[in-house]
This record gives sequence, C-alpha cells and structure tokens, in this order.
Amino acid sequence: MKIADILKKKMTFSFEVFPPKEKQPIEPLINTLNQLYQFQPDFVSCTYGAGGTNVGRNMEICHEIKKAGMAIPMTHFTCISNTREGIKRELEEYISKGVENVLALRGDIPSGWEDTRGDFQHANQLIAFIKENFPDMGIAAAGAPEKHIQCDTFEEDIAHIRMKQDAGADFIMSQLCYDLEQFERWVEMLRKAGIHLPIVVGVMPVLNKEATLRMTLSMNGCSIPRELAEIISRYYNNPEDFKKAGKEYTIKQIFRYMNLGVNGIHIYSLNKYEDVSEIVQGAGWRKNLDQKVILR
Repeated sequence: MKIADILKKKMTFSFEVFPPKEKQPIEPLINTLNQLYQFQPDFVSCTYGAGGTNVGRNMEICHEIKKAGMAIPMTHFTCISNTREGIKRELEEYISKGVENVLALRGDIPSGWEDTRGDFQHANQLIAFIKENFPDMGIAAAGAPEKHIQCDTFEEDIAHIRMKQDAGADFIMSQLCYDLEQFERWVEMLRKAGIHLPIVVGVMPVLNKEATLRMTLSMNGCSIPRELAEIISRYYNNPEDFKKAGKEYTIKQIFRYMNLGVNGIHIYSLNKYEDVSEIVQGAGWRKNLDQKVILR
C-alpha cells in the first residue's frame, strides 16, 4: 500500500529506525520495533548508512518490518554510487520483499568525493527514474524547512523541491526543525511555488545535549529557538534533568505541529523505545495492549 493513499485519509503517525552495522546483531532493533508496533504506526522508515552504505542491513530490516505485518515499511534510497541497472536490481529486490515505498534522496556526498559517483547527481533525477520504471511504488521526497545547507538561497532550495514534485514524488518528508515559525514560512513558500504535496514532519526527540547540538548546528545547520536554548543552558551539566525537560519540549513540539495542520508526524526513534515511548504516550498516542507482538 502506498503511504500517499493513507495521507489522503488522515494524518499519519510513523517512526524512523536505522539498521545495525554489518556485524552487529539484529535482535536489539527487532525488540525496539516490537515495542514501537504497539503504538500502531502507519509506517516505519529505515535509513541507509552514511554515504549510502549498509544497504544489505537496510533491506533486511525493511523485510522484517513487512513480515511482522504491523506497519508499512519504507526504505531510504540514495544516488550515492548507484547506477541505473543497480537501482533497478535493488528496487526489484525490495519489491519482491514487499517494500513498496521509498524515500528517494541524493544522499550525503562522502568526504573527498566531488559528486555521487553514480548515474544521478540529484534526487529529482532518481525520483523520475523510479517513477518511470516502478510506477506503482510510492515515492517520498526530502525537504528542509530551514533550507538545505548546500543551497545558497531558499529560492534555490524550493525550486529543487518543485522539481521533485514534478518528477513524480507523492509527498514530502521534512528534515528536523525546532523553529515552528520558520516551518510555517517554509510551508507558505512551498504553496506559493505551486508545491501541493502533503508534508510529513520529522520530529527529533530532545534527549541528549551533545546530540541535539550536533544534529542542529553541526549536521543540518538548524536554528535553536529561545525555548530550547534555555533548556540547554539551564540543564547544561545535568543530563537527567535535561532529558526530562527535553521530553516535555518534544511533546509540546508534536502538539504545535499538529495544530499547524501537518499531514503526518514522523518520530526519529534513534533505535530507542523507552524514552520515545514516553514521548509518544505523552503526546496522546496510547499503546494497544491487545496488540499481538511479532517475535523474531
């Protein structure tokens, strides 16, 4: 089933996980998934590794999600090192395992590389290729509410998203954004540019000071609003109180996004279920205690 079809009916609720490294056991992630399934997510996405690596484990996790039958699996797929024939071959294998939705990305260029070293250099090219060769596959495109760090202007970034829409994307998955006012401005810019796709917002839980600073300032160039800055300053040397305040802040963020009318809430689970479960329940999603958990 295409995620886009669910978005036509309701606001979706979903999680993101990342695959274990090649030699690490899969069981801890399966346990996390079993816990998250109790919230009845509409879908669960699984990332690649850095630079488009670890594809085999990604496929393995997506297949496990499909077998469990508790949520729709969505794979990430990048342009990094991928040829047309390789993309066809891998997507055919995903489809054979019941994976029918993909987040199509350019991907982060590995250090020392000048381009993707693949047949496509931009996400819209990958999206168009998937649409042409796999017309029944659901396709999500990425969007950065505070502008992709490699774009010089918002106009350039918005234009790229328009290209992704015109290439065949079904909906937008947003990067993390703690600045709700900027998110609103971004949505207005999208709609003004003729981009009508549903928007599923990515919510990054605030659990660790160092991780929050790294994800915002170092990796994504995202701003830290005053409210979050105060939490960081107030509990700078107190990790437990920081986590508690961060959970409360994340719950407020989910409520605020819902009030903005987003089409879906996508929680970056960080492969953790205890803290994430507390946030999700605090935001109003309750565990289905009668849910049959699928053990591996």
